[in-house]
Amino acid sequence: MLGPIAQRWLWGLDEQRESPKKEHTGLVGKQTFIGDSGQAHLENKRPFSSRQPADYAHVPPRPSDSCHNLVTQAQSASDLPAAVMGSPLRFHGRVVVVTGAGGGRAYALAFAERGASVIVNDLGGDFRGVGKGSLAADKVVEEIRRKGGKAVASYDSVEAGEKIVKTALDAFGRIDVVVNNAGILRDRSFSRTSDEDWDLVHRVHLRGSFQVTRAAWDHMKRQNYGRIIMTSSSAGIYGNFGQANYSAAKLGLLGLANTLAIEGRKNNIHCNTIAPNAGSRMTETILPEDIIQALKPEYVAPLVLWLCHESCEENGGLFEVGAGWIGKLRWERTLGAIVRRKNQSVTPEAVKANWKKICDFSNASKPQSIQESTGSIIEILHKLDSEEEILPNPTSHVASTASPGFASAIGYKLPSYFSAYTELDTIMYALGVGASMKDPKDLKFLYEGSSDFSCLPTFGVIIAQKSMTSGGLAEIPGLPINFAKVLHGEQYLQIYKPFPRAGELKSEAVIADILDKGSGLVIILDVYSYSGKELICYSQYSLFVVGSGGFGGKRTSEKIKVAIATPSRPPDAVITDYTSLNQAALYRLSGDWNPLHIDPNFANLAGFEKPILHGLCTFGFSARHVLQKFADNDVSRFKSIKARFAKPVYPGQTLQTEMWKEDNRIHFQTKIQETGDIVISNAYVDLLPPSGIPAKKHPEGGELQSTLVFEEINRRLKDVGKEVVKKVNAVFEWHITKGGNTAAKWTIDLKNGSGKVYQGPAEGSTDTTIIISDEDFMEVVLGKLDPQKAFFSGRLKARGNIMLSQKLQMILKDYSKL
Repeated sequence: MLGPIAQRWLWGLDEQRESPKKEHTGLVGKQTFIGDSGQAHLENKRPFSSRQPADYAHVPPRPSDSCHNLVTQAQSASDLPAAVMGSPLRFHGRVVVVTGAGGGRAYALAFAERGASVIVNDLGGDFRGVGKGSLAADKVVEEIRRKGGKAVASYDSVEAGEKIVKTALDAFGRIDVVVNNAGILRDRSFSRTSDEDWDLVHRVHLRGSFQVTRAAWDHMKRQNYGRIIMTSSSAGIYGNFGQANYSAAKLGLLGLANTLAIEGRKNNIHCNTIAPNAGSRMTETILPEDIIQALKPEYVAPLVLWLCHESCEENGGLFEVGAGWIGKLRWERTLGAIVRRKNQSVTPEAVKANWKKICDFSNASKPQSIQESTGSIIEILHKLDSEEEILPNPTSHVASTASPGFASAIGYKLPSYFSAYTELDTIMYALGVGASMKDPKDLKFLYEGSSDFSCLPTFGVIIAQKSMTSGGLAEIPGLPINFAKVLHGEQYLQIYKPFPRAGELKSEAVIADILDKGSGLVIILDVYSYSGKELICYSQYSLFVVGSGGFGGKRTSEKIKVAIATPSRPPDAVITDYTSLNQAALYRLSGDWNPLHIDPNFANLAGFEKPILHGLCTFGFSARHVLQKFADNDVSRFKSIKARFAKPVYPGQTLQTEMWKEDNRIHFQTKIQETGDIVISNAYVDLLPPSGIPAKKHPEGGELQSTLVFEEINRRLKDVGKEVVKKVNAVFEWHITKGGNTAAKWTIDLKNGSGKVYQGPAEGSTDTTIIISDEDFMEVVLGKLDPQKAFFSGRLKARGNIMLSQKLQMILKDYSKL
């Protein structure tokens, strides 16, 4: 039984232990650690890594509750059935460094008992970091040797990590395991914490662990093996009165361990974190004796040994441990709430109104990587893309008045470039996006001798991608951003004419717009590719730049091709396709040389466990599936495609494209079959009707009358274009509507060359955009409707430089008798 003092400490009844439940708030919701209620008791030989399903996870609200649960588990352990033990875990040939000979004594003895050579490091000071001596380390080394083990003492400070590792190399020739255990206490309430109290605790715990681990890191990389333990604390996880310095350092160790787990993975270096509740020299002055006996380090050592064994695959884990109990922790995040809505300013009141939803852990998510975390944020930004412009936060004066200078970048034309290709290039692309001889219908994409040899329509992104890969974006005036933080958010491609089987295309790229999404900015890049003077394809890249937003810019643009959600009914068709382990290596031969897709080291630095597949490769797979299922591989029917990239794909995973047919539009989304993760969302392909079948007439009926006007204006400009360009000097984009929907877009370019009129969006920047119905357009042309009255009545809408539209009227008046 525990004594009354121990019971009082465990239940946190002392005034200084009375603190509210600690939880952490995330960007879009509330976030906390939850611990799997797995348990292991030594006397009953339970497996140290056993744990219950996450549905039964326990959430300890504070350190005292956590410690109480440990002792409760230990007291009830005698009722647990014994588990069958496997073969003993041995460490022969391994060299282990253990810092801190207090609590570390149990670890050092356990490693040595199982065959490891051990470096026992201890500076020899007291629990406050005062003093120095060799007794602490020597006692443990002597005990190990007396039992027939191999051990060497180190008396250096952990801040001299190189010396500690050198001791291991000099004595045993290698280093395999580092257990960062050394620590001190300087407990004071926050207001009484001195600089020395803060700095010394951080120097020993956080900086010391960094120094020792860094000294061992390159040796572990060269031998392609390493195991590292960071020692955190429940005080770091939950916070604790009087331990601000200690808590900050201990949680810092968790962040360090998580990053090392990512960076070390490719070299078989695993890093895990333990939060032990154990008695040591640090705790002997603050814990009652009966508690110290219940929380012996000997009950923690088995977990440390298992995590450091070569057969253990655990990496990046966090474990609370003590009294023979072990539980794994992880982050949990609420679904949160979007506090920005159409036509509403973002205010503290909006946060207050959504507070219950922000803090609701029902159906919580459990992000396990920074990619999962930021991926959900980007997904939320995508949801806002289709909403109207949102007013800036009135409490943020900076956001509303900032002038980023990005305006000069909008409309900037990148240097044009030529792309020559042959049948070999189109075949290589087809192979890169999964075309295969297993399907006889794919022969037309793979064999140049085929009677109907064709180039896949999505080859257009290969032609257009040089605008990004050539480095031209980094040279745009007024666009000082870090392109290492660029994510490819969305892609649109429209085909005006099937690609010749070989040829040379000229591409012209322009920054169509720049949007402010708060946490980042979106660059809309339009690329037009021509064969001679004939437009072959138009591509639009939506590039999300993390961390460059918040400059007070607009949030939406009429120039962006909008992604559309898939129907809510079950899909009409599903196609699955295997990607090869060499898929990224094959696809990159088409010109996307980003090392993220081939170099494991580069991928690890970006936070991925291995190289990922190109998003445009998955894009090509999906488009091929739609073309195969709904157009019988007839490339002449492919009109356009829009897709949003949601998550990465690893080569070797299976792609599953789900498709919904609605007239000539095929909605689709693409998943990873093995995980169910959606990797392409809100996507569609527009198909043309089969040859011989007339296009479906507009539901309002008939051809657009405005088409005749635009064609006639274009014909007459050939004679007087130069004169008109001098008078007007502007580019107008027209959106002609029918029944409330955009039925056609026309551009009147009276700014460049001799002027021209063409169907489609402006190839460069637009000075004025006019939205009007086909009927009202004809009324204006015929002089029956005054444009100003139409504007003020809402029948005509204009954006940009509205005054320029007055110059346009003189042209329309000339053709009022058409």
